[in-house]
Amino acid sequence: MSDLLLTARSLTKRFGGLAAVNDVSVDLFRDHIHAVIGPNGAGKSTLTNLLSGDLPPTSGSITLNGTETAGQSPERISRLGLGRSYQKTNIFLPFTVWDNVRLAAQSRERHWPWNPLRWIGSAQAMAGVNQRCERAIELAGLTHRSQTAAGTTSHGEQRQLEIAMTLATEPTVLLLDEPLAGMGQAEAESMIALLQKLKKDHAMMLVEHDMDAVFSLADQLTVMVNGQVIASGTPAEVRSDPLVQAAYLGEDHA
Repeated sequence: MSDLLLTARSLTKRFGGLAAVNDVSVDLFRDHIHAVIGPNGAGKSTLTNLLSGDLPPTSGSITLNGTETAGQSPERISRLGLGRSYQKTNIFLPFTVWDNVRLAAQSRERHWPWNPLRWIGSAQAMAGVNQRCERAIELAGLTHRSQTAAGTTSHGEQRQLEIAMTLATEPTVLLLDEPLAGMGQAEAESMIALLQKLKKDHAMMLVEHDMDAVFSLADQLTVMVNGQVIASGTPAEVRSDPLVQAAYLGEDHA
């Protein structure tokens, strides 16, 4: 069995009387892709926000690399080894691909003891940052675009760039919220290949509506409806579940 890097137990998030996530548990293993699927409003993105610290849970526990993180800040959780992408691409459009990724890599630099002269030094001289930046850009397949303004790259390349920025923080766990959204076939195939390449060294949770991509990538599937898990198992088990077919997949994926 691959390393268990993140475990969540009985996560619940309530907004007033609405339970957006209700008693959800999930395990994320290195070298495994765990896909979370379900209709709009099922609670998938809320679950991602709970794991990343963007939202505090109402109840439940989360353990990341051996540390309890429920209720911790996103910055603290990120430093413990979690990286995530968002539904809407979150990059600096006027900056080059290199500068976007270098900013992410630079966030891992420790500045203690504090030295005011560091603020007037050149970022180009930070060898460790530049190495992490170069490695992340190469992993994401963007080396040939490194000096291109991010705003002039294609939608698919911008999604790759966001993943490169995440990789520059050297995470062990990746939470990817609809990384294939809005892509054409060629771009989607490129993203699928990238995720397969990253799988070996990371635990991944994938929220995605492209069912063909989900069933080609996922080792484990969790299906959510109205904030609750209605099924969890291998893709074959989930595909054959009558409740899942009735609630979400339909006959095309039976």
